[in-house]
Amino acid sequence: MKTIEMIEAELANSPQAEVDAATLLNVPITVTIEIGRKKLPIAQILELREGSVIELERNLDEPLDILVNGALIAHGVIVLVKDKFGIQITDILSPKERAMRLR
Repeated sequence: MKTIEMIEAELANSPQAEVDAATLLNVPITVTIEIGRKKLPIAQILELREGSVIELERNLDEPLDILVNGALIAHGVIVLVKDKFGIQITDILSPKERAMRLR
């Protein structure tokens, strides 16, 4: 995986060096942690009430998915940091693996 310094060096040496690396590195992205999914028909959604349980299609011992702007990039496990949830990254997909998932 490339470091910030490597990316900055590549940008500085490119013909498009007008792009300020600091600006590019400050572009906000959305990071999502997905614990599971479930497809339900609208009729079942309308029947949900407080206290309803939706069983997800993931086992308890499976790592969670870490997505950046909707694309899977890594897996991790939930950790407790003080009084907040966090995620510890356990596996980062290689660029080749990420490209294969785009098909």
